Amino acid sequence: MMNYEDAGGDGTPVVALHGTFGRGLTFAAVATRLLPDYRVIGPDLRGHGLSDRGGDFSREAFVRDVADFIQERELAPALVIGHSLGGVTAYQLAARHPDLVRAVVVEDIGAVTDTTQVEQPVLDVTGWPRRFVRRADAIGFFAATPAPEYFLESVAGNGELLFDLDDMMAVQHGNAGSWWDDWQSVSCPVLLLRAANSFLLSTDLAAEMVRRRPGTELVAFAGAGHWIHREAPDDYAEVVRGFFARV
Repeated sequence: MMNYEDAGGDGTPVVALHGTFGRGLTFAAVATRLLPDYRVIGPDLRGHGLSDRGGDFSREAFVRDVADFIQERELAPALVIGHSLGGVTAYQLAARHPDLVRAVVVEDIGAVTDTTQVEQPVLDVTGWPRRFVRRADAIGFFAATPAPEYFLESVAGNGELLFDLDDMMAVQHGNAGSWWDDWQSVSCPVLLLRAANSFLLSTDLAAEMVRRRPGTELVAFAGAGHWIHREAPDDYAEVVRGFFARV
């Protein structure tokens, strides 16, 4: 079962794919700003949020899930946004199922996600608490992370994490790799967003992605970190809205 958030309205549907540890809820601020022209639909990807846990966490499985999600809801060809893990899924979906994607926005993730380009592609979470007795304990624990509110969205009312730690390790390992073939195979319009303070997408890698795939639009967000859609939702929505209008 795949849970999802739906901003509603009569606007053009946009499928928004979150990053590791996240939920479809992470795009709420952007979804509000894209109304009424666009209706953001954000699924909880496998192993995350209120969707099913366990199973296969390969790239193929993530791509298949989103392809099925789009087909079952008759959203094709869809506008697709993907952040981090969701960004890899977004451009792989566009490459492997070109009939399902009209245009794709890739947020702060590269065509290479392993140690050849990223210093720490896998965050070791095996020692994290699986449940917090008090909300204050969760707040204190995630205060040390770069995006506390992002992680807190995945803490249930009873203090339990809405993801399994072993699942998250498998998700991260499955996402680490060199995906140039997928990136270069995307035929639809692509907008690549890079955070100036990114720890996953370097300036050089972003430039190489544009060089290898001519026509890619690249926009950098000064002062922003990896979670651009949360840190700069006004600017993010403006850039994405302009891109969608052009395609």
